[in-house]
Amino acid sequence: MKLYDELVARGLIAQVTNEEEIRTLIDNGKATFYIGFDPTADSLHVGHFMALCLMKRLQMAGNRPIALIGGGTAMVGDPSGRTDMRQMSTVETIRHNGECFKKQMSKFIDFSEGKAIMVNNADWLTGLNYVEFLRAVGPYFSVNNMLRAECYKQRMEKGLSFLEFNYMIMQSYDFYELFVKYGCNMQFGGDDQWSNMLGGTELIRKKLGKDAHAMTITLLLTSEGKKMGKTASGAVWLDPNKTSPYDFFQYWRNVGDDDVIKCLKMLTFLPVAQIAEMEKWEGAELNRAKEILAHELTSLVHSREEADKALETARSLFSAGGADAMPTAALGEEDLTDGRADILTILVKSGLCPSKSEARRAVEQGGVEVDGEKITEFGAAFTREQLSGGVVVKRGKKNFKRVVLK
Repeated sequence: MKLYDELVARGLIAQVTNEEEIRTLIDNGKATFYIGFDPTADSLHVGHFMALCLMKRLQMAGNRPIALIGGGTAMVGDPSGRTDMRQMSTVETIRHNGECFKKQMSKFIDFSEGKAIMVNNADWLTGLNYVEFLRAVGPYFSVNNMLRAECYKQRMEKGLSFLEFNYMIMQSYDFYELFVKYGCNMQFGGDDQWSNMLGGTELIRKKLGKDAHAMTITLLLTSEGKKMGKTASGAVWLDPNKTSPYDFFQYWRNVGDDDVIKCLKMLTFLPVAQIAEMEKWEGAELNRAKEILAHELTSLVHSREEADKALETARSLFSAGGADAMPTAALGEEDLTDGRADILTILVKSGLCPSKSEARRAVEQGGVEVDGEKITEFGAAFTREQLSGGVVVKRGKKNFKRVVLK
């Protein structure tokens, strides 16, 4: 199966400008393509994951990736998917975030000589002369067409600033600049970027009389239509200091039954035929599929060693044991009364509950276990000896800590 057909089989392609030309380019390793990343945080997150996997697939087939850091556009803010204006970043913050991105991207993309490059659109956008830019680019954009774009329509009720209105033109100019400087003939992006991407292909066609192409990637949504990558505590980050390898593993281990096959197709590098066999799995076998998904993705982002540790830890949670990689919370002697710590104190000190009243409700609802045994009494307490060896405290199905007396 050639690359384009594989992308179709995996459900990755949403919209394309010219299917046959794009197929020919990427199947023959002739695409120099770019994907843009807004440096609004110091780590990439699960929302970027599919783009990174796509860049890796395309590079493996001989195509050349350009990772574009939106240092210039971040000073304006993308209105796509927003009901309010994005906060603007400082130059120093953008530079730092871009450096963090490249380190994380290097696990997916080979940036060695001639293989891939990273560029920052601040290098050309911030030095533009406003009047010259208007004269060079302005005549090629219809305000009527721009206002029909979905990214602008959803901002009209609350008010679309002139600052944000420029975003489409700036992103289109990025494509033009990359086409001229690096021979970049394709842009990939999320399906919510379609209007901006078309602006770039049209600018290149009108100014240079040449063809460039765009393809949008299917957004990674749950079966309920919500974007993946969010938890109650916030985004799922690729930085291990923000989201531990274990927590990253657990996020994928806990995806819904209806989502696991889709995630295997879109995010892993397992053969399509192997995943097709998994589509027949039911019941307990689906949990095995989730373990495979979590292990594959944790290996990609962190390492196979970290993935193995996370898998061992997850499995040990359902036995009496535990593992060194398990999230740990420490108690001190000050948390003991007569040599014992009660369950409410343990739940609060471990961070599993924000307060003793919340801890009490969790026990009342039957959602607390210690070393696999359900706790039903508020007065349940554990000795210094028990806590010195460590106990696994679980609240609900997914939240747990190994609690140790230090």
